[in-house]
Amino acid sequence: MSAQKSTPLVGIIMGSRSDWPVMEKAAEKLDALGVAYETKVVSAHRTPDRLYEYAKGAKARGLKVIIAGAGGAAHLPGMAASMTSLPVIGVPVQSKALKGLDSLLSIVQMPAGVPVATVAIGEAGAANAGLLAAAILATGDDALADRLDKWREAQTDSVAETVED
Repeated sequence: MSAQKSTPLVGIIMGSRSDWPVMEKAAEKLDALGVAYETKVVSAHRTPDRLYEYAKGAKARGLKVIIAGAGGAAHLPGMAASMTSLPVIGVPVQSKALKGLDSLLSIVQMPAGVPVATVAIGEAGAANAGLLAAAILATGDDALADRLDKWREAQTDSVAETVED
């Protein structure tokens, strides 16, 4: 979990190191699109001071979007969103007990005024979080918008038209 060499635009945070295999899917999409990011373990429950420092300082450090993944009670995305005006994308990480449904409901049920853009549970959600972060950044970056368009075209082209393909 190391940051890229250029100034990161996206922060990928997670409640535990065990969340990395899921959150890595967001990083892979950002890598594919050439978007710089940083990664950090920031637990809303076990390291609240670290969360406060991270979220409060994110904008000043040049971040434009935060992707926050958490399982179980999954308070990390909402708490991060309550401490910054940056867009926060919440990724529910699958839990053993309820298969991530608890995480999904915790992240998606935010009160008015504290938005969290919530994606699907697990790896697909994390991948989409990376793509969504890139799309947000692409609104002000024509080169990134072109790369994202090409990525989407390649995805479309990769889908077979018939069963035999």
